[in-house]
Amino acid sequence: MVIGIDASRANRPQKTGVEWYSYHLIQELKKIPLSQGDKFILYAPEKLKGDLGIMSAGWKAQILSWPLKYFWTQIRLSWEMLINPPDILFVPAHCLPVFCRLSTLLKTALSLPKGRAKKIMTIHDLGFKRFPKAYTFGQRIYYSMVHSFAAKYADKIITPSEFTKTEIINLYKTDPNKIVVTPLGYNKYYNLIEDKNKTEEILAKYQIKKPYLLFVGRLEKKKNIKGLIDAYQQLLKQKYSLQLVLAGNPGFGYQEVKSQIKSLGENIRQINYVEPKDLVYLYAGAEAFIFPSFYEGFGIPLLEAMACGCPIVASNQGSLPEVAQDAALYFDPRNSLQMVEAIKRIINEQDLRKELIEKGLVRVKEFSWQKCAEKTFKIFKNII
Repeated sequence: MVIGIDASRANRPQKTGVEWYSYHLIQELKKIPLSQGDKFILYAPEKLKGDLGIMSAGWKAQILSWPLKYFWTQIRLSWEMLINPPDILFVPAHCLPVFCRLSTLLKTALSLPKGRAKKIMTIHDLGFKRFPKAYTFGQRIYYSMVHSFAAKYADKIITPSEFTKTEIINLYKTDPNKIVVTPLGYNKYYNLIEDKNKTEEILAKYQIKKPYLLFVGRLEKKKNIKGLIDAYQQLLKQKYSLQLVLAGNPGFGYQEVKSQIKSLGENIRQINYVEPKDLVYLYAGAEAFIFPSFYEGFGIPLLEAMACGCPIVASNQGSLPEVAQDAALYFDPRNSLQMVEAIKRIINEQDLRKELIEKGLVRVKEFSWQKCAEKTFKIFKNII
């Protein structure tokens, strides 16, 4: 069995949710012993960076060079699937090559071997369907094409939550038996920090002042950044002396809150992308991790916060209650008053804080990249 994986997203230097999923999943799959005849191929448009490029036995990288910024998947990877297909093509964080659908006809016309790669794709969420105003017109068109094609033509769909599985079934009328839920994991360096001096050092590096509330994620409409800032302003008016730390790059809709952030001066500390080795300490020093998103297919930051012993105040929408269960305090993201009251409870009720932290440390043990990889590997084995 030859399994090809699109490693283009895992190879990006700055990674967020889906890129980290691709990277960690590949690294954990490398640790699984292979049977005789099993092989993995990592496809990418350029040389694999860092330890992603270190191959285990039975693994190899195949660089499919491409001169353009776009269309690598739909042209170069498609061509590879035509002339030299693996038994399985797995796309963890992008889109299936559309021309795979035409490969059988082309092979017949060109008198090529008629082997066809089984196609497996991970669909992380369908936010563009539920919240179209949070995406550009081009993004909506692109995601609509990508996901409708996968829903119809993929041999298997992997999804990180029961919530997203239900969304795919409802929106695309996909056969439930075609979809496999495989929960995500988190990096093990997210854990309880005992070194208080190191925490203070990292906070000083980013000019963060205690006490503070922490948000981690892209600063975009879907994440409800405007609602978070509105709630934070209400806290300031009620004489709560807290800094709000926004750790994430600007996304679609950021311009709507940019001036609002600027007007609050040093009260809001925006630090864009943070290296994971530093982010651990930001979780460790925070009064609470606030996740006000309107829609999430999973939410890896929840796992990171729980692992670091940071109490969570989260939206009650999407997959978030499924992931955190009783280890978070929930609110309606459309109701800023509810968000304010939830944050105030975390600050004022020490017994509640302790309870949520303890429940989070227990809950997070249910998740790991190893479990994610093992379940994914079983999908590969069962599809042939």
